[in-house]
Amino acid sequence: MGSTVYELRCNECGKSFGNRPLSACDECLAPLEVQYDLESVRGRFTRETVAAGPMNIWRYKELLPIPEGFLPDLPVGFTPLLRAKNLGKKVGADNLYIKNDAVCFPTLSFKDRVVSVALANAQAFGFKTVGCSSTGNLANSVAAQAARLGIRACILVPSDLEPAKILNTLVYGARLVRIDGNYDHVNRLCTLIADEYNWGFVNVNLRPYYAEGSKTIGYEIAEQLGWKLPDNVVVPMAGGSMIRKIRKAFRELVALGLVEHKDVRFFGAQATGCSPISHSVKQGWDYIEPQRPNTIARSLAIGNPADGPLASKMIQETGGWAEDVSDVEIVSGIQELAECEGVFTETAGGVTTAVTARLYSQGRISRDQVTVSIISGNGLKTTDALEGQYPAERAVKPKLAAFDEYIREVDASLVSELELAGGVQ
Repeated sequence: MGSTVYELRCNECGKSFGNRPLSACDECLAPLEVQYDLESVRGRFTRETVAAGPMNIWRYKELLPIPEGFLPDLPVGFTPLLRAKNLGKKVGADNLYIKNDAVCFPTLSFKDRVVSVALANAQAFGFKTVGCSSTGNLANSVAAQAARLGIRACILVPSDLEPAKILNTLVYGARLVRIDGNYDHVNRLCTLIADEYNWGFVNVNLRPYYAEGSKTIGYEIAEQLGWKLPDNVVVPMAGGSMIRKIRKAFRELVALGLVEHKDVRFFGAQATGCSPISHSVKQGWDYIEPQRPNTIARSLAIGNPADGPLASKMIQETGGWAEDVSDVEIVSGIQELAECEGVFTETAGGVTTAVTARLYSQGRISRDQVTVSIISGNGLKTTDALEGQYPAERAVKPKLAAFDEYIREVDASLVSELELAGGVQ
């Protein structure tokens, strides 16, 4: 299957591989990446053609590796970009935005973007079974989208995955295999299986196509800001791919003349219990020292991230930074985002929110700069992280006097407001 618009190319030696299920160069072993002939799409990818497209990621299909003849019908993406005024006041920001992929269709995380692109190619390559190694969100998305496409799915996950994410995978009828080990063990096993079985693993032999789906976050941010680039982007990091692909999206938009050039700074967010990329940035390295994950942010718990070295190098090149936060801070970040903006995020979003606050407090981001914080998944998937935070209150009898006694006991400020308004005698 050939294409004059895009092809796989080695990041290091530049060798071309056409289009096939392959993730690494057979000569230098460096990762492969999809490269585009931007000139060939220049007239077809404009602000006008994008605006005329569907309200989902397929409005950007000219810059996605979509096989010829593929007709997308799953409305993934184009999630809200919210002005976070209340959170901004709390952290000292005047122009803070939240890119809210906690509501991404169909499984409430940014993984729906990458999976939709990967499975389009899985079908084109003739795979009858697809799979993935996952810390949860990817498992949900592969299972759901495979079910819709009528493809068998076999998904491997660490055995300590959150129960809600396990359920959100099984309900779609996928075969789920729990592995006695962490994500890095699971991923290595999937690499062996992909070599032995004729299966399409979205984050192994389909990884170059899969990763391109993250670019749509960058396209949407620019379009939703009125075809302008932000000053800063704060991105949660697991494997390190998303942060790189958002930058790639910005560069493509600049090259095609849809936005003006700007030196956007990128900031990475990790949990302290698994922070190999953050540690690398702080040390000024362009390599990664693997870590053993130990954090409630399981969706970010990749101790040896595939794109870690490239992500660390890129962050430093842009003048950005990386930070990591404790499990206690992660929970506080979840609560703060919910209480301030009405957005319930999973632990990864708690990481991003807490890191964003720290970046402002450190003075690394100025309060007047346009900053976008990426919220990558929904809090309903990791409710166990909040266990014990909200104990059940005693039941109140259905009497006004009983309610009045109770509310004065637990929250007298509510009564004070009513008394000032003349509502309570």
